[in-house]
Amino acid sequence: MVDMKEIADAVIKGQAPKVKELVAKALSEKVSLNDILQKGLIGGMGFIGERFKKNEVYVPEVLIAARAMKAGMEIMKPLLANAGVQPLGVVVLGTVKGDLHDIGKNLVGMMLEGAGFKVIDVGIDAGPDKFINAAKDNKASVIAMSALLTTTMVAMKTAMEEFKKAGVTAKVMIGGAPLTQSYADEIGAQGYAPDAASAVDKAKQLL
Repeated sequence: MVDMKEIADAVIKGQAPKVKELVAKALSEKVSLNDILQKGLIGGMGFIGERFKKNEVYVPEVLIAARAMKAGMEIMKPLLANAGVQPLGVVVLGTVKGDLHDIGKNLVGMMLEGAGFKVIDVGIDAGPDKFINAAKDNKASVIAMSALLTTTMVAMKTAMEEFKKAGVTAKVMIGGAPLTQSYADEIGAQGYAPDAASAVDKAKQLL
């Protein structure tokens, strides 16, 4: 029998082919989808997330682990959909208008997926409409906006005003190098996260 700890370990070590192989084997042994997901894939990614928060591992290790987790998820996705396993929530994620940075955004997306969220990535240079349409089409619980420049931070304020006009009900969280909790308060965003690991905790709080 495949031990879920083996899957978690393979995720932690970033061994994508091994994760794929172990997940396939666990499925053939009729291990429950939830166990594979929670104890194996999400368990491994959660461990990396905690270590990342404590500065014990860095962005490259997180990206490699996330890639390994994704390899396992690819096999699981169709089965999860058929079994009606619900994601924790839906997060619409993007970098705001005028900003072309995506490493931080992608990292947050991977960490959120690793925690069991469904992530709709609207990409970079995304205007308010992109966020609004994606949030409405996917019944999003959270909108996560990223900006890495002081000059693009202001786009978040504009976006918040547009969300209000459009009657968006999703909670909004922001993140990126120049941002602070006080800026989040100022523009009326419900959450702020200083890094990708904290973004996952914040998204859970906002659900």
